[in-house]
Amino acid sequence: MEFNQTLMEALGIEIKSLDKNLVVLTMPVDERTRQPAGYLHGGASVALAETAASIGAMTNIDTTTFNVFGMEINANHIRSKREGTVTAIAKPLHIGKTTMVWEIQIVDEGEKLVCISRCTLGIVPKKQS
Repeated sequence: MEFNQTLMEALGIEIKSLDKNLVVLTMPVDERTRQPAGYLHGGASVALAETAASIGAMTNIDTTTFNVFGMEINANHIRSKREGTVTAIAKPLHIGKTTMVWEIQIVDEGEKLVCISRCTLGIVPKKQS
């Protein structure tokens, strides 16, 4: 998987561990990910969550013949954060042939819940050229 020149690079998202059943990513809370009032932007949290779910889904498919696309995501923002790092912990709830559902918990350095998210992904065959 290539992550250069992607949203991951723009937001400073880094992979800490990668497995078919667990993806752990981190993201800084800084000028790239804060909203104008100085707190972690909810959209940045959602981007982190969908990134974790998408990468997890990609580990469960043959990426030479299938693509992964987000179909639906929801997020509950539990706690605000001004600085530091947040960590996304993504686990599959359902791994099917055409869809996957992942749960993503975003926590702070003290493992306090910042955001909880669920993401549904479509598994789509690549078009033959």
